[in-house]
Amino acid sequence: MTDDKTAHAHASAGYLGDPGARAEWDDRYNDRRQLWSGRPNGALVTEVAALAPGRVLDVGCGEGADAVWLARGGWDVTALDVSGVALDRAAGHARDAGVTVRWVHAGLVEAALPAGSFDLVSAQYPALPRTPDAAAERALLTAVAPGGVLLLVHHAGMDTRHAHDSGFDPADYVWPAMVASLLTDDWEVEVDEVRPRVAPEGGAGAHHTDDLVFRARRRA
Repeated sequence: MTDDKTAHAHASAGYLGDPGARAEWDDRYNDRRQLWSGRPNGALVTEVAALAPGRVLDVGCGEGADAVWLARGGWDVTALDVSGVALDRAAGHARDAGVTVRWVHAGLVEAALPAGSFDLVSAQYPALPRTPDAAAERALLTAVAPGGVLLLVHHAGMDTRHAHDSGFDPADYVWPAMVASLLTDDWEVEVDEVRPRVAPEGGAGAHHTDDLVFRARRRA
């Protein structure tokens, strides 16, 4: 069996995605020894509690807290991120925890993952670029297996904010409503609500107080 370090080294050599996005996120991670809290996202923990472990795709896995938590819970985890720096850290955390995770160094769209491959697709506060053809939205939906669940969590209200001087413009990114608008009769929306966030101490984004939680199930 290939260990996590070797698997990630192989994945990094064949990065699939926008080089600019990779460089931007690598810089963010390099600026801090630890960018996130190191604990799994609260909405994920809540929403997964009633699900039987199966195959899961962790989109934008960052430093791997969600991926490691899922693997410890018996899930067969594939975790994807554009940042090689983040994946290096994530692989180290997985080794320390004694769990196996498949690391994919790619953008979601460019990864071209097999359709219908995952019982759960989890995207926690993802920074997915918006495109005219809704490529990222469709990639999220396509990855879900029949009977499987898409769980999309974002900071509530972010989609309505104005562009920042820092360069952040909500219009550039995918938000849950955009994914919801593409659902067909093959899908059932199970959760679509704003709720208080179970915010971990420390880490980027800890100041956000409310989550928008969207969960939909593909009919078997």
